[in-house]
Amino acid sequence: MAADVIDGKAFAAKVRGQVAEHVAALKEAHDLQPGLAVVLVGSDPASEVYVRSKGKMTVEVGMKSVEHRLEADTSEADLLAVIDQLNNDPTIHGILCQLPLPGHLDEDLVINSIDPAKDVDGFHISNVGLLGTGQKAMVPCTPLGCLMMLRDYHGSLSGMDAVVIGRSNIVGKPMANLLLGDSCTVTIAHSRTKDLAEVVGRADIVVAAVGRPEMVPGDWIKEGATVIDVGINRIERDGKKKLVGDVDYDSCAARAGAITPVPGGVGPMTIACLLANTLTAACRANNLPEPKGLTA
Repeated sequence: MAADVIDGKAFAAKVRGQVAEHVAALKEAHDLQPGLAVVLVGSDPASEVYVRSKGKMTVEVGMKSVEHRLEADTSEADLLAVIDQLNNDPTIHGILCQLPLPGHLDEDLVINSIDPAKDVDGFHISNVGLLGTGQKAMVPCTPLGCLMMLRDYHGSLSGMDAVVIGRSNIVGKPMANLLLGDSCTVTIAHSRTKDLAEVVGRADIVVAAVGRPEMVPGDWIKEGATVIDVGINRIERDGKKKLVGDVDYDSCAARAGAITPVPGGVGPMTIACLLANTLTAACRANNLPEPKGLTA
């Protein structure tokens, strides 16, 4: 039996639609327009594409979109001054500093200079701590997108056995905390886990976020499990460049109950959740009810 394909593109479009409805309601009832500011240092080509896409979608859902483009040799002091100005701007509810930063800038210092309430990437040490202790936090966009898709597909995740492959601060660790928050039994595995196949083989939910192309073969997957593939790897196959995930799609889809494709799975959810986080931040800043279904 073929696995259900979880269409991230369609689901992300639905999330953006919900965000747009909330934004319109906020404008009408409270004369409030959520604002997102993106800071880009230098001209990394992949970052340029992301920033353009973020700006376009921010405007499409009715939010205020601000971009600060700084030269690659911008000093730390000048970058921190821009962030400070945004921290103190009441029309900006979300601040995102596009990573990676040029080598002379301290990423941790920059991230932690953002007001935690406006940290829509969820990377600030305060938000990491709040999420880790089960309190209200700004949650990283990619794990939040994965959680939304899992909830949408399964309803309740309570009591399910989940394995997260990957221990990064951006996906693996926050993903594990979110799944714990939804009452899963959670294992964080990684490239050095002993008998990784056996650990993955008992999971009802597998989230692969290890950054190795097609590392997870189908025979690791329990029959009927749900596979969320966070990986985006560019490889060359038969002389052509191709995007693949961290799982071997065909063999995993043959055993899984549901699976996300690459591309078109988790990827589109990241920007949708960035917009959802900006909306949540605007509601929290103004003591208004948070949007239902768009938060962790």
